[in-house]
Amino acid sequence: MAPMRWWGWGEPGVSFTHEDKPELRAFILRHLGVDVEGPTARRVAFDDITVPEPSLPTDLRAELEAAVGGQHVSVDALDRVVHARGKSLRDLMRHRRGDIGRLPDAVVRPGSEEEAEAVLRAALAADAVVIPFGGGTNISGSLEAPAGEPRPVVSVDVGRMDRLLEIDEASRLARVQAGVLGPRLEEQLNARGWTAGHFPDSFTHSTLGGWIATRSCGMQSDRYGDVADLTRAVRVVTPAGVLATRPVPSTSTGPSVREMVLGSEGRLGIITEATIHAHRLPAQRTILGYLLPDWRRAVRAMRAIAESEAAPSVTRVSDAHETQLSFATRRRPSIADRVQSGALRWYLERRGIDPEAMCLAFIGYEGPQEHVKAQRGLVGRIVREHGGLCIGSGPGELYDAKKFDTPYIRDFLLDRGALGDVSETSAPWGTLPQLYDDVEAAANGAFARLGVMGYVMCHLSHSYHAGACLYFTFAFRPAGDEEDDGLEAYDVVKSAIQQAFVDSGGTLSHHHAVGTEHARWLEQDISAPGVAMLRALFDGTDPGANLNPGKIV
Repeated sequence: MAPMRWWGWGEPGVSFTHEDKPELRAFILRHLGVDVEGPTARRVAFDDITVPEPSLPTDLRAELEAAVGGQHVSVDALDRVVHARGKSLRDLMRHRRGDIGRLPDAVVRPGSEEEAEAVLRAALAADAVVIPFGGGTNISGSLEAPAGEPRPVVSVDVGRMDRLLEIDEASRLARVQAGVLGPRLEEQLNARGWTAGHFPDSFTHSTLGGWIATRSCGMQSDRYGDVADLTRAVRVVTPAGVLATRPVPSTSTGPSVREMVLGSEGRLGIITEATIHAHRLPAQRTILGYLLPDWRRAVRAMRAIAESEAAPSVTRVSDAHETQLSFATRRRPSIADRVQSGALRWYLERRGIDPEAMCLAFIGYEGPQEHVKAQRGLVGRIVREHGGLCIGSGPGELYDAKKFDTPYIRDFLLDRGALGDVSETSAPWGTLPQLYDDVEAAANGAFARLGVMGYVMCHLSHSYHAGACLYFTFAFRPAGDEEDDGLEAYDVVKSAIQQAFVDSGGTLSHHHAVGTEHARWLEQDISAPGVAMLRALFDGTDPGANLNPGKIV
C-alpha cells in the first residue's frame, strides 16, 4: 500500500465530500459558522518546502545498508517527511504550513527480526535515536523526534515484516510479524478461516506492532477484547537483546513483561512479532441500528446490556449532538427512504421521543444463526425497557461500510479553516454521566472564552464489566487573527477536555496512548510514584535515551 499523504490522512485520491449530503452544508454553517462551499485554505506545496539534508554519518549509513541492504535505507526527502510525524491535528497543521520539524535522517526498512537487531546495534553504536514506525497513524505525538535533537535520527519502518507465520489451531493462536497492516492481517487470516477481530478507526493504515505499542482498541472489542486481550506474547528487539515472552494463557511470573511492552510507544525497543488470539470467522454477522429517547437512558441501556447475558460484538451509542451530525451526513434519499423516514417520525412522535434529544446506537452480533437470534432478542428487550426501538439493519450496514472513513473529515474541515479533533477516556459506569456533563461544560466553556463557535459531541463504546469508553469529537473555527493557524486556541479546547477527564475520574486516554500530547496529565492519572516507576523502567532499559526519547514521560 502507498504511504499516506504527507499533509493529511489516508490515500491520495480518497477524500470526504459534502456534495452528496444535502443537509451537511447547512449543519456546518449553523454550528461552526463555516460555509463549506466557500474558498478552501491553501496548503504549502511540497516543492515549496525546504527539506534539510540528512545528517547521517557515513559509517552509520554503511552499517545500516549492511544490515538491510542499500535499497532499504532511504534518505529521500518525501520519505523522511512522511516518517517525521504521525497524524495528530498538531502534526497535520504544522505540515500543512511547511513546518516539518526534526526529520529523521534515514528511513530504514528491516525485513526480519535479525535485520532489526542489526539496525539497532548499529544505531546504538553511533549513539543515534531510533523511532519505530508502523503505519504512521498515531495521533498522540508518539513519532516525532525531539526538537533540536543533535544526534542522528533513524526511523525504523517495520512494514516489510508483514507475514502470518503460523496458526496453532488447537490453541487458536496466530504468530504474526508486527509490521502487518490491518487489511493484510485479515486477508491472511481469513484465507484460512480465521479473524483477529481487531478493527480500530485506523485499521486500513495501522499495523499490529503499532496497535501493541499504543494499547489500541478496535470497534468490536466487546467480543474480541482490546489489543492487550488479543496479544498473548511478544518479541521485541531491545538494547539488551531480543525480549521474548511465551504465549501461555496466564502466568504469575512477577510483573508482566508483556504488559510493559503494551503501550510502550517504542520506548523499550522494536516490536517484531506477536502471538495473538485467532477466532474462527463467524457464520453470521449483523449490525442493527437503534434509537433511544435521550442520552441518560441510552447510557443506562448500554450498562444494562453489559450487565446482562448478552455478548454483542459492538455496543456504540451517540449522544444527541453526534446523532444529529449522523443524520446530516446522509446521502440524497430515495422516495422509499423518504417514505420510511416520514413513517419513523410519525412513530417517534407517538412514542413521545424528541428527535432533537434522541440517540442513535449501533449494536453488532456475531456467531451461529441461533446465537445471533437469541442475542438480538435479549438486547431488543433491554432497549425497549429503556424507551428505545430497533430501526433495522440499514443504518448498521451503512455504519459498517463507512466505519474507516471518519478520519478523512478532519482534512475536509482543515481545508475550510476549521479544526476538528477527538479525545477519549474511560470511567466506571457510576462516573460516566457526570463525566460527560463535565466534559461538555469544559469544551463549551473553552469555546466561550475564545469567542468562537464550536461543537462537541460524544459516543459511548467499548463496554466493560465496570464501565465504558466515552469518545468526544470537537470542532471549531479559530478567530481570523490567529497567527499560528489556531493551534493556541486548539490547545485551550483540548486541554479543557483532557483536564475534565482526570478531574472527573476518567483516564487521560482509553486507546490513543500518551505520546507527547497527553504526557502532562500522566501524573494526575497514575500518581507520581507511577510516573517514577515508568521513568525507571525506560532509563534502565535504554540508559542512553536512544529509543524514541521524550514520549510518555
